[in-house]
Amino acid sequence: MARLLFGLGAAQAQDNSASLLLFGSLEAGPSTFVSAGAKLALDRIDREGFVALASFGAGTRREGAGRRETATGAAVVGYQWFHDWGVIAAYGGIEGSVEALTAGGVTRLEPARLGARLHGEVWARPSEATLLTATAILDSSRTAAWGRLSWGWRMESWPGWNPYLGPEFALYADHTGYRKWNFGIHATDFAIGRFSLRASAGLQCEPQGPASPYVSLTVWTPW
Repeated sequence: MARLLFGLGAAQAQDNSASLLLFGSLEAGPSTFVSAGAKLALDRIDREGFVALASFGAGTRREGAGRRETATGAAVVGYQWFHDWGVIAAYGGIEGSVEALTAGGVTRLEPARLGARLHGEVWARPSEATLLTATAILDSSRTAAWGRLSWGWRMESWPGWNPYLGPEFALYADHTGYRKWNFGIHATDFAIGRFSLRASAGLQCEPQGPASPYVSLTVWTPW
């Protein structure tokens, strides 16, 4: 695989010698979250070894009759293991967050929180034409958990693109009692110039309202 295969915790490229990877993502729907960050390897991002991730993000969502805004920052270190079938990565570190709740025209800023963050990721190729990804993130600063599972088949009929296309499922929950579930279709590992992308769309379900459409996009590039 000549192009970069990337999970936020793992990356593989047969002919890439970069030690730094920049990435950004956006999910837009009933709740919206945008993030950006960098991954740094001691040697190269396409080799087994120690790696570090730093990221910042911000989001907004409905909460009762108001809205909750969140800003987060995290720094983690870990290790990535390469196998013939794919990559496993595990990280640990710190995460800080600040939240504000707006209701009835009044905004209340909640105290800043600092906690631990655990991040695990698997990108596996059960066969040359299939891709399985699994990601789990735990954050004690907001007592939050996020996970995503996806499966894809390589679309050889798309000359020059050849993404993996298939279903995805994601779940998020935190200390406020908020929950959301995403069910959608993703296209993973296609490129535009030097940038690699993952795009998905589907339905987002929240206890506060009916199921609504969502779209998400992740972009990454070696530097």
